[in-house]
Amino acid sequence: MKKKLQITGKTFAITAAVGIILIMLSLVINTIWAFKQTVSATDEAVSAVSSFYLEAMADRRAKTITNLINNNFDYMGKALDVIGDADIDSQEELRESIGMITKLLSLSRFAMVDDDNIVYTQYTTYTGGTRHEFLSGDVMDDRVISTVYLYGSSRQLCLAVPTDMTIMGRHFKACFVQIDIKDIVDLLAFDDQGKTQFALYSMNGGNLSDTELGPVIGTRNLFEAMKNSVPDEDISGISADFADEAGGSLTFTIDGNAETMCYVPVEGTGWEMAVLIRESVIYDQIHEISDENLKISRYQIIFTLMIVLLFAAILLLQLRSIARSRLEAEREKSRNLHSMANTDSMTGVRNKHAFIEMEANLNTRIRENDLDKLAVLVCDINGLKTVNDTQGHAAGDKLIKDAAELICERFTHGAVYRIGGGEFVVILQGKGYDSMAEVLDEINRTVEENIGTGNVVIAIGYSVLNETDEQVHDVFERADQKMYARKQELKAMGAKTRE
Repeated sequence: MKKKLQITGKTFAITAAVGIILIMLSLVINTIWAFKQTVSATDEAVSAVSSFYLEAMADRRAKTITNLINNNFDYMGKALDVIGDADIDSQEELRESIGMITKLLSLSRFAMVDDDNIVYTQYTTYTGGTRHEFLSGDVMDDRVISTVYLYGSSRQLCLAVPTDMTIMGRHFKACFVQIDIKDIVDLLAFDDQGKTQFALYSMNGGNLSDTELGPVIGTRNLFEAMKNSVPDEDISGISADFADEAGGSLTFTIDGNAETMCYVPVEGTGWEMAVLIRESVIYDQIHEISDENLKISRYQIIFTLMIVLLFAAILLLQLRSIARSRLEAEREKSRNLHSMANTDSMTGVRNKHAFIEMEANLNTRIRENDLDKLAVLVCDINGLKTVNDTQGHAAGDKLIKDAAELICERFTHGAVYRIGGGEFVVILQGKGYDSMAEVLDEINRTVEENIGTGNVVIAIGYSVLNETDEQVHDVFERADQKMYARKQELKAMGAKTRE
């Protein structure tokens, strides 16, 4: 008969010790293996993700420049319409019109050119044949996009369009604007915590933006800076892409650091937008997290399986926190991008998004008792619906533009917003507040005269901030009520209404 095995305290202790050692070894081996697998997978993913991220970043910035160019061409078209409709008899009147257009449409260095290549700006006139390359030809058939180098180092983007109009008895053949490339760089300088660098290049690799593309390339000519670090065939490929206005990407190593560069053409300019990221920036962040996880895993071996489960719960919370933080950062970046679109494309005044931001700012100042003078004017176009229904939306759009021009001409010291189809809001503070009564009388007289002439008729109601108001909306509501009362007055005078 077999002797029954007895489990003693010593046996139990040995068994427990062996079990603990096996569990600890298992945890160590599994943790190290999992860590290595994670690092390997991360290394592969980072390379692919960085290229994708850079391509999206470069394309977005290139499209931002393209949109800026198209908007300026559209605004020049509107400027020519205004000048063509104006009765200009002297250079002084032409300069005043150019100045008004520059302010209203936010055009940079807007100018007109006659057949003798005389350039007329807001402040002066000069001979432009030698300054502007687009004037060197006999005939200008289409719009021109060119890069202008001024005073040795200053670089500007020149946008020109042909014209055919006679002013002051002289024929004008072109108009143009010049945008400082430094202003374009400021527009592109999104905050990405230094993870990426960008630069604008000409076809020969010259740096147009004076921004650094990484510490090694810096602000130098791209092809010259890469000679000692990148194979000649890769540089030749990039040079060919620049010449053909094509995009591409390249990963290379400089001083032991892996760099990824992506470049895309900026349509119509002959420029290339290049964006670069040092992959070690991503690696370092991920490896830091991985190293911390490994350190925590070592502590797990000392504790029981319950501690492992507790750590898993803590790790899950950490990962959720990181994901939440990154999601919030992306949302914040999205909000910042949207905040750039604050201009109404039809009229050139601020839009409803800008009004909401201004309203929030003023509400904060009201709560903090930091606001003294504030007036809100609500303006609404009489008869806009009737014009749209009977004459078409083109006529309605012109009525809206005329209304914006009339309001901006009168309230030069106010902030004008278009918040609806035919509805505008004017915020007056300081000097605009002090001159409000005089300006209101003037614009109301013009509006009443327009009833008989068929020009734009605007109903305006206003109200000022008082001690009982808690927010801008309180002032807006009173102004809105007065506006509707004014519409009835204008209707009684013969003005068209919405009905």
